[in-house]
Amino acid sequence: MKLKKVGAFLLAAMVSVGLLAGCGGNGGSNQGADPGTESTDAASGADDAAGGSTAGNEDEGDAANDGAPDETASNDAAGGDGAGDVTIWYYWETEGHQKALDKVISDFNASQDAVQVSAKYVPFADFKKQLSIGASADELPDIAILDSPDHASYATMGIFADLGGKFDVSNYFEGAVDSCTIDGTLYGVPFGVNCLGLYYNEDLLQASGCQVPTTWDELKETAKKLTKDNVTGLAFCSLQNEEGTFNFMPWVWSTGAGSYEINSEGGVKALTLAKDLVDSGAMSKECINWTQGDVMNQFISGNVAMMANGPWQIPTIKEEAPELKWNVALIPKDSDYASVLGGENYAVIAGGNEEGALSFLQYATEESQVKYLMESFGYISADKTIAEGQFSGDAVMEKFTEQLGYAKARGPLAEWPEVSDAISLAFNQVMTGEKEPQEAADTAQQAIDGIVGQ
Repeated sequence: MKLKKVGAFLLAAMVSVGLLAGCGGNGGSNQGADPGTESTDAASGADDAAGGSTAGNEDEGDAANDGAPDETASNDAAGGDGAGDVTIWYYWETEGHQKALDKVISDFNASQDAVQVSAKYVPFADFKKQLSIGASADELPDIAILDSPDHASYATMGIFADLGGKFDVSNYFEGAVDSCTIDGTLYGVPFGVNCLGLYYNEDLLQASGCQVPTTWDELKETAKKLTKDNVTGLAFCSLQNEEGTFNFMPWVWSTGAGSYEINSEGGVKALTLAKDLVDSGAMSKECINWTQGDVMNQFISGNVAMMANGPWQIPTIKEEAPELKWNVALIPKDSDYASVLGGENYAVIAGGNEEGALSFLQYATEESQVKYLMESFGYISADKTIAEGQFSGDAVMEKFTEQLGYAKARGPLAEWPEVSDAISLAFNQVMTGEKEPQEAADTAQQAIDGIVGQ
């Protein structure tokens, strides 16, 4: 695949710096895994992925694609120069997510003869490294599925195709489109959106005589009461990377502090909350080593009574712990309710099989495919026309939709990965006792100021 050499060089340099600063040796359960691991073969995985969450979608195969390009673009992308293979890279660690994507790929491959798509799993901690290596070696995929806050960084490096006029995103949520738009140019298509909420074990709360906390003071008190024997009251992913920052930001924003104000009164207060939870034993220090998937596993095993996590965990919880009594509430607040806007975007690599990639994206964003993927992932559709009727009668997802109203985006800023590293490092230093909250905040602020030019 072709790639502008300048873009490849700049990306390699940018990512190398980010890796040195970003992971810091505190990787999650996937660290050390082979970054070249192939996903389950699309054809062989289709049967396993076809059951359960596909219910209700079978009669929607001809549904209109609200997020598709205009008819001319659709015809151009469907064949001709676009014929050939398309490779997708993604970082989802959950088997159910992988199988869902494999099913959509398998169905697309069976629906036509011009393009054949395959997918490759790259661990989240290694994703930037592998894109850097691929750029330098001229071996990038045709589509990358990216964490939305990373999109701006890569777009400014010139590795993504301009999709303006080729894909219609007019019906998509504005914040989701903003995450893949740089200087007015569309460099991607939102996959789906989500946010964090507070999961709680109903039986454990009832046994301890606790109510669902709504404020930080109530959270600390409740988490302490729930901590006994082998159970800790609260957990949230605290890795020293973007996954950790994703879980930290709601606590910062809840104080009224902005993303770049870590040494403000509110930023220090958020760091102090993390310290207090760990020091009291209400949250395990092991959270610095737990991915969001690890936190979920601790929750469904009964080792954690409450967790901050996202709706993408719901399908796995229902499948692996059908007897567990749990529910979801808004994340407890300091001064304001807050959450963080998450989700992924598709990005088409410039100089790759752009036409074939667009052909697949048209198919994957049809209403029937979106509903299947969103249900399988526990995500909310980025296409507003699909999202409007997505969760009627589902109290848990309606709660996440309510929480989404308080969610903020990280950035958008091309240098967000560097800002993120400073934030996650500060929280790790506080949780491990390496630094006191004010000292960690001051160190992080110095780094952030140097990045954003304040």
